[in-house]
Amino acid sequence: MMFIREAIRAIRVTLLLWLLTAIIYPLAILAFGQFAFPTSANGSIVLNIEAQPIGSSLIGQIFTSDKYFHGRPSVVKYSQGRKAKPTGISGGSNLAASNPELTNKIIEEVGEFQDDTIQPVADLIYSSGSGLDPHISLKATRQQLARVAQARGIKEDEIIPLINKYTDGRFLGIFGEPGVNVLRLNYALDLQELNRKQN
Repeated sequence: MMFIREAIRAIRVTLLLWLLTAIIYPLAILAFGQFAFPTSANGSIVLNIEAQPIGSSLIGQIFTSDKYFHGRPSVVKYSQGRKAKPTGISGGSNLAASNPELTNKIIEEVGEFQDDTIQPVADLIYSSGSGLDPHISLKATRQQLARVAQARGIKEDEIIPLINKYTDGRFLGIFGEPGVNVLRLNYALDLQELNRKQN
């Protein structure tokens, strides 16, 4: 009889813990996230003026036009489109420094900047560890400023305030370096151009 009572008690405790940890706690965290941080909790999606999603400010994208600032190279091609590698949605190349394939890739990346007479900084030629980095350094942004301004037919001074606006500072004010969010900056440039055409 005692065995049955203990078994029932154990089942009740298990069910109670399951209810608390598998249902109540996750729902409470979900509700708190939606209330306190709705944008972050929903993937930091950037919407255009027609309220359609154009990407996440947390994940980089491939920009090839001279009208746009280019982000860091990505081994997984930011996991988008037919050019995305089927090896996964995130990750680096894992190529050793002695691997000739890595050397050839870097030479190829540097060659793309020779036409613009730019001596590219590291984050324009080395892919990020995650393959999803949405930021570039301020130096990498400044190196592309003349090209973007010329392609858009505007002065560099018109772009600088947007660069400042979309520069994220150091984490907690002390960790890492400031970085420019490429997607948000490029979309702001498109909005600026649209406003200029309408006025």
